[in-house]
Amino acid sequence: MKLINEIFHSLQGEGRHTGVSSVFVRFSGCNLKCPFCDTAHETGIPMSDEEILAEVSRYPARWVILTGGEPGLRVDSAFVELLHSAGKLVAIETNGTVPLPENIDWVTVSPKTGISGTAATAPDGLPTDAIRVKHADEIKVVDVGQDLEPYFNLACRDESTLMYLQPCHVEDRAEREANLRRTIDRVMNDPRWTLSLQTHRLLGIQ
Repeated sequence: MKLINEIFHSLQGEGRHTGVSSVFVRFSGCNLKCPFCDTAHETGIPMSDEEILAEVSRYPARWVILTGGEPGLRVDSAFVELLHSAGKLVAIETNGTVPLPENIDWVTVSPKTGISGTAATAPDGLPTDAIRVKHADEIKVVDVGQDLEPYFNLACRDESTLMYLQPCHVEDRAEREANLRRTIDRVMNDPRWTLSLQTHRLLGIQ
């Protein structure tokens, strides 16, 4: 059984697949507590893999986005293969701190290294927010004004990894606009980055 916060059909709002029809499976629980987290994911309903597949299959979208919380805590290769058997492509949005099954089709790592506020030492001797994912198709960084250079040295990155920088969303309008201006400036002055916007917020969809 997996603890699921919600399953819904929408458009991917961020990163490489912005605008693509997708079914989002939001898992409950996370191993980090980031101060800028804007997702309520603490509660959920226990669902079997087959129940999740049945719900996902109600929608026409081919892409299934595993998100959270931290979906890497709950996802295994058998679950991914079950979704594949139904003709689905599987993407995951992860903080990168836990190893992932190798049969996931698209891996988005949103690293929280140094900004999660939970950098204690894990049993493997690394900080709890250290990256343990082997490969990222895209790295999506929430810009809170931090040094950006370390993200280019992450072990999960290679020459094919897409790099996205996303302004941090806050409720205060003036601060939100200042965040956006800062991120636009940083992207314009460093062509290694591509701007990612939360377009679902702009469109007023989930």
